[in-house]
Amino acid sequence: MSGVPEGLPVGEVVPGWQGRDRPPGSVLPGRTCVLEPLSIAHVGDLVQAWAGTDDAHWTYLPMPRPQTPDAVAHLVDSMVADPTTVAYCVLVDGLAAGVLSLMRIDPANGVVEIGAVILGTSLVRTVASTEAQRLLMGHVFDDLGYRRLEWKCDALNAPSRRAALRLGYTFEGVFRQALVVKGRNRDTAWFSVIDGEWPAVRERLDAWLDPANFDAAGRQRSRLSG
Repeated sequence: MSGVPEGLPVGEVVPGWQGRDRPPGSVLPGRTCVLEPLSIAHVGDLVQAWAGTDDAHWTYLPMPRPQTPDAVAHLVDSMVADPTTVAYCVLVDGLAAGVLSLMRIDPANGVVEIGAVILGTSLVRTVASTEAQRLLMGHVFDDLGYRRLEWKCDALNAPSRRAALRLGYTFEGVFRQALVVKGRNRDTAWFSVIDGEWPAVRERLDAWLDPANFDAAGRQRSRLSG
């Protein structure tokens, strides 16, 4: 390769790489849910969706639990106004049931993270919550052509770590003392899916989400485990 001393190891060439577009905030329809750009219009539904959550639900999130409708409106407004993220609302039967975001967006290198996942109680551990992740993962790789998708969480957040593995992410390690969140140390666990892995991850998720994988009572026939 031109400009590289002979015998010096370097990374593989990425043919024709020109960077990618910033996520535009598209509507992403699915079978059990729809993702659409978060807006202040979703506040009323989110007040209800988050009303049943307890403090433990918010422990590992960087923001405190909003205690009033005005606090929910302030949180939604801040997420919508944040120029570094693209926030989505998860709609189930037309009602806002939770949010998640694309963040740490790096179009030049084709890297982005799914984070700020705040689900209402009706969405936790449901087919729709898994499909919401699948829709956004597919948008990142299939629509936008990004090379790397990241998932990060507090290293002590066992449910989030299990969710990452269940969705097909690979554990990459722990960044010690990465952040101070709510006055406490946070070691951050890193996970990723890269573009070469995505076809197999997509096939696995789609097989689980297939209606044939569920019986008449909605029980899964085959589990999606990490």
